[in-house]
Amino acid sequence: MSVFGANRPIDAIADDYVEDYCALSPITATHLGVWGHEDRLNDLSPDGYAAREELARKALSDASGGLAGDERERVAKDAFLERLGLDVEMYDALLPQSEVSVIASALHDMRQVFDLMDSEGEAAQVAIDARLAAVPETLHGYRQTLLRSADLGRVAAKRQLLEVAAQVRGWTGRAPRDNFFLSLADGLNADADGALGAQLHQHARGASRAFADFGSFLQTELAARGRDVEAVGAELYSLCSRYFLGARLDLEETYHWGWDELGRISAEMDTTAHRIVPGGSVDEAVAGLDADPSRRISGKESFRGWMQALADRTLVALADVHFDIAQPVRRIECCLAPTSDGGIYYTGPSEDFSRPGRMWWAVPEGIDEFSTWREVTTVFHEGVPGHHLQVGQTAFQKDQLNRWQRLMCWVAGHGEGWALYAERLMDELGHLHDPGDKLGMLDAQAFRAARVILDIGLHLQLRIPRDNPFGFHPGERWTPALGFEFLRQQTRMDDPTIVFEVNRYLGWPGQAPAYKVGERTWFEARRSARERLGASFDLKEFHRAALDLGSMGLDPFRAAMSRLG
Repeated sequence: MSVFGANRPIDAIADDYVEDYCALSPITATHLGVWGHEDRLNDLSPDGYAAREELARKALSDASGGLAGDERERVAKDAFLERLGLDVEMYDALLPQSEVSVIASALHDMRQVFDLMDSEGEAAQVAIDARLAAVPETLHGYRQTLLRSADLGRVAAKRQLLEVAAQVRGWTGRAPRDNFFLSLADGLNADADGALGAQLHQHARGASRAFADFGSFLQTELAARGRDVEAVGAELYSLCSRYFLGARLDLEETYHWGWDELGRISAEMDTTAHRIVPGGSVDEAVAGLDADPSRRISGKESFRGWMQALADRTLVALADVHFDIAQPVRRIECCLAPTSDGGIYYTGPSEDFSRPGRMWWAVPEGIDEFSTWREVTTVFHEGVPGHHLQVGQTAFQKDQLNRWQRLMCWVAGHGEGWALYAERLMDELGHLHDPGDKLGMLDAQAFRAARVILDIGLHLQLRIPRDNPFGFHPGERWTPALGFEFLRQQTRMDDPTIVFEVNRYLGWPGQAPAYKVGERTWFEARRSARERLGASFDLKEFHRAALDLGSMGLDPFRAAMSRLG
């Protein structure tokens, strides 16, 4: 382990932290593309969590006295202190040690890390085999951590534990094609004599059994201790909100702003719908778009190809015109995830760009027809100018950002806020001139605004405003059932997706509002810069300067932007 020590440059402290954290979290190292840890999994026992907590505390202490001689280093220090300080607060609240939700847990991290591993060549396959072999012991340690946290009074909600147990059953089906681990082993090309292939299958079966047993543990032993009330309350919600945003919110004000924002977007949807079906409603416009054969694609692979083509065209159209995009960033891969959990997500490039940034689609079971008008804005969000531009450009900036800023710092409010801002930006730049594609963007925006309302309302058990613009259960307090009904009214998603979304908010407090709150902050920063600079304001330069700061909490971001010329 590196020796930190105060009175050292902040960049040196931050870089050492990345090296030491990757040694303690090999899964993180793989996600970051830091090579050399591919044959190990995280220690998820109480001792493993304690070691990572100790590292965070030591780095925070040293960084408090770290040297920052210029503006660039000042920004880096502010970002590092804000993130590490919240990491320590989260450990104190036992949240990393107890988190199990339908979208975030050490269990999900362990399964997903195999998606990012190189599988070509014997060395890569040996690393995968070593990780498969380590799964049973790793999950044994994780079980002990969750039980200890429960003994200390911190345990996930019963619904989350049961839903994750159901997800695990989906990962560990009996048939090889329905079993993630057996499919992984089948898909690898073992060495000529077959010894490695036989070992891979043996360890894949062991990993599958260990996951299945862990799912049974969640469903029976831990769920029996799980919370019946899923709302976490104001105190814990405020901590989680600060973690995802890097800012302190007036939660009541933000809740009511969410209602106003949803009303504004709904009115804009009505106007756009009239361009599609003159005098028609949004639902009539949606029906017309879904019935248009030119806007439908059959087959997962065909849809993946459509996403790839759009992502590539968009990158070419924006590069050297609206954004300066480094050559290594001018490569993005669109992939189908090996599971059917639902959702689209982005994973960044490796440190050396040998692994490109990737947009993943975990297509739900049974879905084989896709409406492109809904997903144009998704490609902009996950690709360029969204996550791929932001994350890729940050990773490239070795001359301006330290290693922690380039690879490890990620704040949902900043990153998801940029990606949502990027969707609106593409409308401003003329890439959503088609009214169907624009309606898709607005539908996604309305969904994110509804999440602000639901996430805060559910966890704080607030009352629904009596004067809400939709006449929705005025004066009643939020419940999960009302959340489901609200999303059915405000979105055009199928019921299984809505169930997943409501479960997501209940299990991941504070994350869902990060998109719209972050977007709000990006637009405020742009408006402030325009007012400050007047006629000399340049949009391309604003984006360059803002993205060159790297990811950080929204409060440090506001402060740094206010100091830019």
